[in-house]
Amino acid sequence: MKRTLYVSSAAAAAVLLVAGPVAAAAASTAAAATGSAPVSAPLRASVDADGAATAALKDHPGVIKSIGKDGPIWHVNVIGKDGSTTEVRVNVVSGKAAVMDDGQNDDQNDEGNEYAALIAAKVTAQQAMKAALAGRQGSQVYSVEWDDDDNAKNVAYWNVEIKSNGRTTNVHVDPTSGKATVSHDNDKNDDNG
Repeated sequence: MKRTLYVSSAAAAAVLLVAGPVAAAAASTAAAATGSAPVSAPLRASVDADGAATAALKDHPGVIKSIGKDGPIWHVNVIGKDGSTTEVRVNVVSGKAAVMDDGQNDDQNDEGNEYAALIAAKVTAQQAMKAALAGRQGSQVYSVEWDDDDNAKNVAYWNVEIKSNGRTTNVHVDPTSGKATVSHDNDKNDDNG
């Protein structure tokens, strides 16, 4: 009697996930011992916030309003010079960018160009991230957002959320000077909870 064995794709993936690195390490060790060409394991890239900004702006020129990481996706909101908005999602592993919302249905210019100050800012989101990370070894940007209505004075600033060793720090960056200041806000105004 002939038997047929069926293996689910989930089971096959589990075997490859567990056995793949072991097989790659064994092959690499064997290659080193025999002097043959080395075998390289597949690289797992991780696109950071700056890489996500670069990927989003490559095909969608403008000014970044915000960047935030949600699992394996960076959400990048780009404002065009005409005030139009585009939401670009960038894959954390591949770095591929895809438009999720091009803002075609937005009611633009209801109150004039609400992004005029952002578009005119001397310090970009990318520069604000660099300023926030300066002197903070091992920290990574988790989000950056243009904020022009979150304080009593309605003074615009970049809010850069950085994480290091399980701790989150909010750094405010002046959009004119680029000066970074650690926020001592106790997250009363935090939209994330």
